[in-house]
Amino acid sequence: MSRESNATLPKLLTGALSKDELELLPGGWQILGDIIIVSIPPQLRARKYVIGEALLKFYPRCKTVLRMRRISGPYREPNVEVIAGNDTETIHKENGCRFKLDATKIMFSPGNLDERKRMSKLGKDEIVVDMFAGIGYFSIPMAVHSKPKKIVAIEVNPLAYRYLCENVQLNKVGDIVQPVHGDCAIKTPVGIADRAIMGSFEAFHHLAHGINALKPGGILHYHETTPEKLCFGRPINRIIATAEMLGKSVKIQKSHKVKKYSPGVWHIVIDAQVF
Repeated sequence: MSRESNATLPKLLTGALSKDELELLPGGWQILGDIIIVSIPPQLRARKYVIGEALLKFYPRCKTVLRMRRISGPYREPNVEVIAGNDTETIHKENGCRFKLDATKIMFSPGNLDERKRMSKLGKDEIVVDMFAGIGYFSIPMAVHSKPKKIVAIEVNPLAYRYLCENVQLNKVGDIVQPVHGDCAIKTPVGIADRAIMGSFEAFHHLAHGINALKPGGILHYHETTPEKLCFGRPINRIIATAEMLGKSVKIQKSHKVKKYSPGVWHIVIDAQVF
């Protein structure tokens, strides 16, 4: 997903918007495949369709413009509105991978790009369990670039699972990625993984399953949203406490921030080796 600036947009809308309205235009937007995603301030909501059509003129290769509201719900679904065009399914190309999705129903975060790239460099010849696979955010890059022996990619959301299966075929990694539809609390295998990815903000509730999925010496990638003042102590303590409860020990390998999630809160990842 690329980010674009609005250097030309005010020129396109001169005459259609007042001078005051032109000054309120968004400072940028995101392009996901051939779909533009833009946030529009409340003062310009009445002009959203005009802005949408101008963006399509600016990007003739794009077919649809969505106004972003927020991401919500248990499946982290985007809350968006179509303001130009009508086709909301796209194929987004990133880091040599292709991701098919419906941008009105499936989340794709630009802030996670570096983490997706990091995962693409890990897992060679390993058995990996991706407990919250989504449409293949981490499984696909890992399979395309690192060639693990096998990735068990678990996803509970039926629509995301459908796209996961399609993306496995689209990227020709069906010999590596094994999609599994269901709740990771039930579907996570025990004791087989060299690496387990817990890429969900609900991961804390399933830490025991992630730890139990690993062989001795296996690596856990644990994601969490953490208040600034609790970075990185809270997530590390949660991993250690859960491992001790299971009779295991932990060596923390790396802790890092992925992106700002909300004011005072960070999306973080802990890499932990479990014995």
